[in-house]
Amino acid sequence: MPAIGALTLLVRDYDEAIAWYRDRAGFTLISDTDLGGGKRWVLMAPKGAMETRLLLAQAVGPEQEAQVGHQAGGRVFLFLHTDNFARDHEAMVAAGVEFLEEPRHEAYGSVAVFRDLYGNKWDLLQLR
Repeated sequence: MPAIGALTLLVRDYDEAIAWYRDRAGFTLISDTDLGGGKRWVLMAPKGAMETRLLLAQAVGPEQEAQVGHQAGGRVFLFLHTDNFARDHEAMVAAGVEFLEEPRHEAYGSVAVFRDLYGNKWDLLQLR
């Protein structure tokens, strides 16, 4: 199997999630297709990295709504790789992304944990 094509990320609202990932995290909107009945097919990906995408899925009902922002039980959920940690960290901070720590330089690379608009934890990571 060559790759994971997309991961579903539960969101409260399609438009607010699109705006946050586009304007703060620097993602590209790949697709936004109305499926009827209030559902949309919304795919986003980091700029220049179109292999793995996020499928933004608006939560429906109390069970799904309770999982928004908690999809990994408080642990880092997703890993956003970069080829220039300092550039992307600076751009994200300037765009208002909340980082939970100062950048660290580990044996495997440079990393800092940030939260998305719902509280899911991500690593911004440049591997060595």
